[in-house]
Amino acid sequence: MDNIEKRIIDVIDEHASELQALAEDIFLHAEQGYHEYRTAELAAKFLEKCGLKPETGLAVTGLRASLGNGRGPNIALIGELDALACPGHPAANKGYAHACGHYAQMVCMLGAALALTDPEVAAALDGTATFYAVPAEEFQDASVREEVRREHDVHCAGGKCELLRRGLMDDIDMAITTHSLMVDREGGADLMLGNSACTGFIGKTVTIRGKAAHAAAAPHEGKNALNAACLGMSALGMIRETFREKDCVRVHPYIRNGGQAINVVPSEVVVDMMVRANSQQVIEEVSEKVDRCFQGGAYAIGCTCEIENAQGYMPCPEILPTAMMEEAARMLTEKVKSIPAGVCNTASTDVGDLCAIMPVMNFTFGGSSGALHSVDYKVTDPVAAHITPAKLMAILTYLLLKDGAAEAGKTIAAYRPAMTKEEYKAYCERMSG
Repeated sequence: MDNIEKRIIDVIDEHASELQALAEDIFLHAEQGYHEYRTAELAAKFLEKCGLKPETGLAVTGLRASLGNGRGPNIALIGELDALACPGHPAANKGYAHACGHYAQMVCMLGAALALTDPEVAAALDGTATFYAVPAEEFQDASVREEVRREHDVHCAGGKCELLRRGLMDDIDMAITTHSLMVDREGGADLMLGNSACTGFIGKTVTIRGKAAHAAAAPHEGKNALNAACLGMSALGMIRETFREKDCVRVHPYIRNGGQAINVVPSEVVVDMMVRANSQQVIEEVSEKVDRCFQGGAYAIGCTCEIENAQGYMPCPEILPTAMMEEAARMLTEKVKSIPAGVCNTASTDVGDLCAIMPVMNFTFGGSSGALHSVDYKVTDPVAAHITPAKLMAILTYLLLKDGAAEAGKTIAAYRPAMTKEEYKAYCERMSG
């Protein structure tokens, strides 16, 4: 451990109680994606206390602040602002709860900002660190997507996607991301290094329209849109045998609108769903199969079927940890593991969209128990959940940017993105219209 690494650890330890209080505050005031106004304000004020000048209101609630001289690589340290719908959670706020640990990411990113803005540490950086609080990692359902597009011209359900679409990350060369442990939660690891492959997906809204009629007196005069939707769901169940296990396909629908009145034949039914797989090609193949299920169900009943696809998230590639990551993590704890190679996490994240255009360095952290996205998610070790990951994010940034940013330069030069930033923006426009 050199003097700068020791200074990073000391600064965060000196402010540990402040960071823990911030963690509790954000945790108890969870907010929906693209509506994280209070959390964004807290983050902006914290970055100002660090001597930075944050830009705010990016893709509605996002913000960023940069530290550096404008030369060398620019590394984004990512924290996610939003919570998820989990109304049964003990800490739920207006139906939303931090049952995925995003609040801890924010504390991690802000703690890293605290350490990296220390004058001794900042002087050792040969590049730029950009502290980025991004909105809406959790995919927003169709009703929210319609609202934020109407009110804020937001085209993408995911915050990172929208920031990329707007060119607000054009100056970023690579990113560091983190998350509460999603795999091996019972394995006792404080830190798990690397990025497991994750599925990508598209969002899909199916609107089936039939004909209303009195459900008791004249059902024969109606065309039952709910029956058509149920036929589509049944067909979906029957085609599941065509999904290959190696493709990690998941299709999960729910009926957002199932009818208008109990004594009226349903004339309009809306089904929202996500179609996931571990490659973009398979996502598109399965999407076509799903379309046929609902189109066929509608045809059988005599209804019409309108299907609208929404840009989801791209699959994440597997990225194994480097020796540098391993050494940095073991400065902080012996409870370190690496991701299991060859395993696909069937959950999805808009980090996949970052990976499509730039290198991403990822780790996950422990200190919690219970299932993610569940009412039983809770923090059991606040140091492991809030303090240790802040130290690691700051140390990784320092190691990447020290000595002429040699490590960052090698990482960026070796990465082969799936598309350019301009190609990604064109993809967004095709998907969102």
